[in-house]
Amino acid sequence: MITLRIFVITLMTLVSSVPGLPLFFHQSAPSKAKVTGCQAIKEREDRCQIMSLDTPVAHFSNSLILHQEAFRHYIDSFNAEDRELYRQYIPNDSSWAFLSRNIPLFNCPDKQLEQTYYFRWWTYRKHIRKTPEGFVILEFLPDVDWAKKYNTINCAAALHVYEGRWLHEQQFLDDYSTFWYKGGGDRSGYSWWMSDAIWNRALVTGNFDLPESLEEYLVEAYQQWEKDRQDSTGLYWQVDDGDGMEESICGKEGQNHEGYRATINSYMYADAEAISKIAGLKGQNEVRDLFQSKAALIKEHLLKDLWDPSAGFFKVIPRGNAAGPGQTPRRLPFCGTRELHGYTPWLFSIPPEDYASAWRFLMDPHFFYAPYGPTTAEQGAPGFQISYKGHECQWNGPSWPFATSVTLTALANQLHSEAQPYVTREDYFKLLKIYARSQQRKLKDGKVVPWIDENLNPFTGDWIARSRLSTWENGHWSAEKGGEERGKDYNHSTFCDLIITGLAGLRPEAGDHFVVDPLLPAGRWEYFCLDNVLYHGHLLTILYDRTGQHYHHGKGLAVYIDGKKAAFSPNLSKLDVNL
Repeated sequence: MITLRIFVITLMTLVSSVPGLPLFFHQSAPSKAKVTGCQAIKEREDRCQIMSLDTPVAHFSNSLILHQEAFRHYIDSFNAEDRELYRQYIPNDSSWAFLSRNIPLFNCPDKQLEQTYYFRWWTYRKHIRKTPEGFVILEFLPDVDWAKKYNTINCAAALHVYEGRWLHEQQFLDDYSTFWYKGGGDRSGYSWWMSDAIWNRALVTGNFDLPESLEEYLVEAYQQWEKDRQDSTGLYWQVDDGDGMEESICGKEGQNHEGYRATINSYMYADAEAISKIAGLKGQNEVRDLFQSKAALIKEHLLKDLWDPSAGFFKVIPRGNAAGPGQTPRRLPFCGTRELHGYTPWLFSIPPEDYASAWRFLMDPHFFYAPYGPTTAEQGAPGFQISYKGHECQWNGPSWPFATSVTLTALANQLHSEAQPYVTREDYFKLLKIYARSQQRKLKDGKVVPWIDENLNPFTGDWIARSRLSTWENGHWSAEKGGEERGKDYNHSTFCDLIITGLAGLRPEAGDHFVVDPLLPAGRWEYFCLDNVLYHGHLLTILYDRTGQHYHHGKGLAVYIDGKKAAFSPNLSKLDVNL
């Protein structure tokens, strides 16, 4: 046996050294439920270590259907076209070595969607920074004045976790989550839903040790938000900038830009739900029940107070001046404008069926739909504008990847729940394709390259902040504003998670059960495959082949667990799968 093992290892090493040779070795992950990514890839006697980027890739080829080398050309082209201004822990010359052993593989007929999928993983790894407190995930690659310790910003931190939860290596997000609660992370800058993100990551890994270890810190952080942002109305309030949504239409209607917003109220609901579930796992029934009641009360206020029945939408209620010292500021009438963040409650599946009529505005060009949209405010509003003057980051009309990814996740939740007549899987597919098409930039020589930045002109596809900042100071970039190409590779949204949980339809759940329900409309594609997905310590493959002639594994939709077929349907339909 030892001789055979040495022979196999030697053969695999030789294979990895031959350029262009397909990788065909299949290595099943351990079957234990509580297994970390690095355990699934490489065991260490002392502690789980990050693998050396020099290790031959063939040793870690876990895919069943897809060959890693078939997608290397994407990474090579991204590297070739990139000016690597701000190198981090995993530089471009190590990007393929890292990505080839850490990400799920995706293949489909739409090469722009496929390219964008690999592009977003390529940009994500740029933002992994090693610090004395472990790994953190950045929003901006260059250091910016408004960031906190190690250049971290908590605004999109939950999205960093939702996107990065599919990486095989677990240490990055273990460290990052711990940094926010036990380390030097500043949690007060922006409203967020980090407890929820930590819980939903555990649904993918199957390991709840980290959420359980952080529970008391999650409770403490939650209580601080209650103290700072909840008033006698029972609602939470926030300034628009505190939601990361500067210069919004509804923000300007409140005293000091303050308002009761569906964003922070939805986030607090989601965090309360997550804390309740974590406490339940630990047998802390009083904490479980307390936070369950908090979530129920927030939901009641959100549905009753922030839903404008005349507009059929969740809207901002601006805050006015207080009547006197120590008094709660007056609640002003609803803001007159529908803003895209009104879909945030569906990010956490809060609204019941009779609120679904709000979705009728999403695909309407008089409201949110645009060629490079959706827009962040309804287009008929008096304050709607696409401006190249004033603040470079305005939320009064431009498209923002942050808002688009939140809205698409919310839409997927709606489509995966109950039937309604307002939006369809075709709408999800169309918006996802628009989102992918938006993530590019035309260079001066006319060449179009993949690109992700800050805010977008929803009618032309121009990156507004970039256009502004490139000539901000005497025709050049401004150091005060973040320096050259501040927004390039901006890590402020998700995309890969939308492909995995939305288009391919992998819906993580607690326990040894999950659902696959692709949002791909019937008749659109002949095939797609999501491969090498590390889930609960197992490797999943989701494969659809209408004719059976593309992948040669039979017709229809199939789910494989560690290389064995676990579920099947002759067409695109919901599959309930047991591990």
